[in-house]
Amino acid sequence: MAAVRVEKRRAKEVLEILKERNLLDGRRKPIREGDYVFFPVTNGELARSLGLDVINVELPMRPERQIYKNLTDLLPGDIVEGLGRLDVIGDIAVITIPEELMDRVDVIAQAIRKLYPQVKVIARRGFHEGKYRVRRLEVIWGEDRLETIHKENGVLIKVDLASVFFNPRMKGERYRIAQLVRDGEKILLPFAGVLPYALVIARMRKVKITAVELNPRAVELAYENIELNKRWLKGEIEVIQGDVFKVLPELPEFDRVVSPTPKGVDALSLTLSKAKSYLHYYDFVHEDEIEAFKERIIRECRRQGKECSVRVKRIADYKPHVYKVCADVEVKQNR
Repeated sequence: MAAVRVEKRRAKEVLEILKERNLLDGRRKPIREGDYVFFPVTNGELARSLGLDVINVELPMRPERQIYKNLTDLLPGDIVEGLGRLDVIGDIAVITIPEELMDRVDVIAQAIRKLYPQVKVIARRGFHEGKYRVRRLEVIWGEDRLETIHKENGVLIKVDLASVFFNPRMKGERYRIAQLVRDGEKILLPFAGVLPYALVIARMRKVKITAVELNPRAVELAYENIELNKRWLKGEIEVIQGDVFKVLPELPEFDRVVSPTPKGVDALSLTLSKAKSYLHYYDFVHEDEIEAFKERIIRECRRQGKECSVRVKRIADYKPHVYKVCADVEVKQNR
């Protein structure tokens, strides 16, 4: 099999060339021997035409799951450094591509398709827009659609990325919350979206969930998602379409409130007032203000006549020094 032999001091330079020309064979592992590195290539003649030293050598095969781990394995460094976050939602890949790399879209799309063969749509991420905090997306490769069904934690979640907000990176957090819930609880879920939290909880626990969501398209998909998953759900989910700040004051207390609060929205006082035993409150907090955030929650508990313990957990990076956090609040006593 063809491989390029290169001195170690030039290995990084040649690796970038092979990636640029799409010549690196990701099915086999490079090896080092003495002063040389051997890179497997898919086309020995083309590599030789670039002035590279091509030899025939047997290189070890990678396990199937290790062929490509990320875009760094497939793209030149100057492209990878410019790209933003890559998310795969169902069969749609969503990636941030700056304007200066738009002339390299074909190369980027080819790499994403190698990394995720199941992808049928690649969309470029824009900014959040409108009252439903939906990102503007532009399809840059594949089928012209932004609807898909995403699989997570044993549930199916239908999403329309043109109309609703959905974050696949919260998969682990949704599982964590579901593990904290106990059978028999009554749960309130404001800002419920297409029900990613509700579905995972109801899949694992026999509970009654009241989900509140303003976006009419998200509510439509929420009902579809209940139907998609009904054979697996242990719990019951009721969906209320409306503004959280108008709906919640009319509702009773719940054993547990899970509030995936949108950025810039302050619903702490309202959601805490509906929590009989537990509140999981999400917010975006600078690292220097996490302790102040915790103290604010404790003060609000006392203002409402409650004694609480609070643990603030960093969930994800948002921007430098700012984190998405979850405050796990346990109401120990109502005064």
